[in-house]
Amino acid sequence: MYNFNLHIPTRIHFGKGTISYLSELKNYGKKVLLVYGGGSIKKNGIYDTAMEFLKSVDIEVIELGGVEPNPRIETVRKGVELCKKENIDMVLAIGGGSTIDCAKVIAAGAKYNEDAWDLVLDSSKITEALPIFDVLTLAATGTEMDPFAVISDLSKNEKWGTGSPFMVPTMSILDPEYTYSVSKKQTAAGTADMMSHTLENYFTMENADCQKFMAEGLLRTMIKNGPIALNDPTNYDARANLMWAGTHAINGNVGAGSKPSWCVHPMEHELSAFYDITHGEGLAILTPAWMEHILKEDTLKNFVDFAKNVWGLTGDDDWELAHAGIAALKKFFFETMEMPANLRAVGITDEKNFGIMAQKACDGSKGSFVPLSKEDIVEIFRAAF
Repeated sequence: MYNFNLHIPTRIHFGKGTISYLSELKNYGKKVLLVYGGGSIKKNGIYDTAMEFLKSVDIEVIELGGVEPNPRIETVRKGVELCKKENIDMVLAIGGGSTIDCAKVIAAGAKYNEDAWDLVLDSSKITEALPIFDVLTLAATGTEMDPFAVISDLSKNEKWGTGSPFMVPTMSILDPEYTYSVSKKQTAAGTADMMSHTLENYFTMENADCQKFMAEGLLRTMIKNGPIALNDPTNYDARANLMWAGTHAINGNVGAGSKPSWCVHPMEHELSAFYDITHGEGLAILTPAWMEHILKEDTLKNFVDFAKNVWGLTGDDDWELAHAGIAALKKFFFETMEMPANLRAVGITDEKNFGIMAQKACDGSKGSFVPLSKEDIVEIFRAAF
């Protein structure tokens, strides 16, 4: 196990009715920028409830709606402009990962004198940020308890992650009931996303038994509860377990003590940057293809552990076990969770961008569990096609 530093300052309020804790924002100022997506929070009542608690403590609300599923830098810039124009004290995101990611970079951009895209390309330029709060409505990215954000500039076919301790939310409200209205597609994609977060860490663990067993437990939790939530969307316990597992997948606990440099996420970011596909669907398509590509003699034990400890498979032939574990993941994603099984199924109809995407993904995944060249990543894209 490697040395690590771990500090998770986010205060979590988990469970039914915890949106009432929005009244605590009064301790951080008088003006809040409310960031949300396409307006579903107004249809399901969350918006009205939030406004009621904010108004009860005399907080003035400035709104920024319309955050995209792959949040755009243009929307970030609008938020930064509002923060500076309105002298905003704090930022509140109500929504899923895209909304919260957008709010994070807005909060940092509000304290930066140049273009916010600089902060996406170079996180060292993030030296402060407005306080960030969120009400989570989609269990997936874990951004509610981590320092990261992913922002796109589709005019350049670019999608990059950035991160800073200044972008860790001050407080996150996690009410599983707020995920009841999440569609089957997004429930499946969210489950795939949190599984990918866990797997990107899991395969890099060396002698970190505590974190490895935590990762296996999280994966089993997702495998058990994902299908329940998919078919019974108002099952509170399934939604609650998914929500909490998704938070832990990327809040630092599981990755501590290992040396993860992720590679499936950089590959998927290129798919989203060029084709604007759903992030979790892209991850589900790429992950088994990546696994099959890197399964070699020196990685065999990792895949045997995955098959045995995550899927409960048994057998005496390690190679058969390893392949069976990958097959189990495929069946889970593409049959149980009813996700698209290849790139063609999400609208990618040719290979014309594979080369440039592979080069950018290669540059963004140096130091990964198994080093990948541009040619390796092209092969993975083709295997997933």
